[in-house]
Amino acid sequence: MDLDAFTELLTPRGRRALAEAEELTGGDPVAAATAMRRTYDAGLTSAALTQAGLRERARAKFGADAGRMFFTPHGLEQSTRAEVAGHRARRLLALHGGAAPHVADACCGVGGDLLALARAGCTVDAVDTDPLTVAVARANVEAFGVDGRVTVTVADAARVRPEDYDVLFADPARRTSRGRTFDPMAYSPPWPTVLDLVSRARLACLKVAPGIPYEFIPEGAEAEWISYKGEVKEATLWTGRAAGRRATLLPGGHTLTAAGVLAPTGPPGRYVYEPDGAAIRAHLVGEVAELAGGRLLDPMIAYITSDVLVRTPWAAGYEVADILPFSLKKLRATLRERGIGNVTIKKRGSAIDIERLRSDLRLNGDKSLVIILTRIADKPSVILCKPIPPA
Repeated sequence: MDLDAFTELLTPRGRRALAEAEELTGGDPVAAATAMRRTYDAGLTSAALTQAGLRERARAKFGADAGRMFFTPHGLEQSTRAEVAGHRARRLLALHGGAAPHVADACCGVGGDLLALARAGCTVDAVDTDPLTVAVARANVEAFGVDGRVTVTVADAARVRPEDYDVLFADPARRTSRGRTFDPMAYSPPWPTVLDLVSRARLACLKVAPGIPYEFIPEGAEAEWISYKGEVKEATLWTGRAAGRRATLLPGGHTLTAAGVLAPTGPPGRYVYEPDGAAIRAHLVGEVAELAGGRLLDPMIAYITSDVLVRTPWAAGYEVADILPFSLKKLRATLRERGIGNVTIKKRGSAIDIERLRSDLRLNGDKSLVIILTRIADKPSVILCKPIPPA
C-alpha cells in the first residue's frame, strides 16, 4: 500500500470499498479480490483488502477501536497496545503534576500513543519521517476527533526541540531491512540521537524493547517493565521525575518498585512460585520472594519456593508433587506410573530442548502435570507440580 492508494482509501468511494472488504475478511482471499474487482480497480481493491486485514489483526491490541483506525503492517507491529498506552498516558500526567502537558512525539508511527495522550487531554506535536505513516496517523487523529489537539508532520526526529515542550515522548523504530532488531544502536532514530533528545527534555518518556540491555538505560532514569495478562510487552524509560526500577502489571494496575531486597536461598518447600516476567526483567525477584514469604531454589534462578500458600498477582503458584534429579528414563517412568498424558514444560537454568524432551517422553495417559526443569543446589532437577488456581 503506497501513499496514493491510502489517500484514495479516505475518499467516499475508498471508504465504501473498505467497508465491503471488511465484510469479506476471513473468507477466501482470491474470491474476495475477485468480488471486489467487479467494482473497483486493482489498486483500490488491494488497499482495501490490506487495510481490512490489518484492522482485524489490530483487534487484539485495540479492541473495538481497531474498526475505525488505519494501519501499515510495520506500524501495527510496533504500535502500543491500547491498555499500555493508556497506562503510560495516565502516568505521564501524574508525573507532570496532573496538568495536561504539551508533548513532542518524536517518532509517532501510526499514532497509537499519541491518540492515548490526546484522549487524556494532552496537546501533541508529532513527527515521523515516512509520508505514508504520517498520513495514517493523521487519519487516526481525525477518526477519534482529537485533531484540535494534535499536529502530525513529516520530519526527522533529530530536528525536534524537546526544550520547547513539557514532555518528550519517543518510540524509535526497532526494525531494519533485515527485520526486527534488538540492538538500540540500530534503532531509528539511532540511540545517540535518542539520548540527545532525552538529555534536553524536562520530562521524557521513551518506549523501548523489554530486552534492552541495562547498560543502555540512561543514568538517573527509571526503567519500567510492563506486563499485560502475564506477558511482558515493553519497557519504558522515564527521565526528569523518577529513578530506579519498576514493574507494572496490567490490566490490574499493580506496581512494584525496587527496595533492595536480597532473597535467601533454601531447600524446596511445598510450593513453587514463578515471578511475572516484568518483575524478572526489572530485577525484582527478591521483592516478589518477600511478598511470597519464600526463598530461592538457586541464587541465580528466578524460581521461588515456600512452605505456605501465598496468592499474589506477582507470581504464578504451583503445588509440588515430586522432585527428581534429572534423568530422562526416570522422568518417563514416573509420568507413565502416574498416567500423565499432557504436560506443560517450563525451564530456567536448563539447556534441555523442551520440544525434543516432549517427544522423548512418549506420553500416554489422561492426566496433566507441570514439569519445571531447573537447578537445585547446582544440580539439574525436575519439579513435578500442579498449578494453583487464582483466588
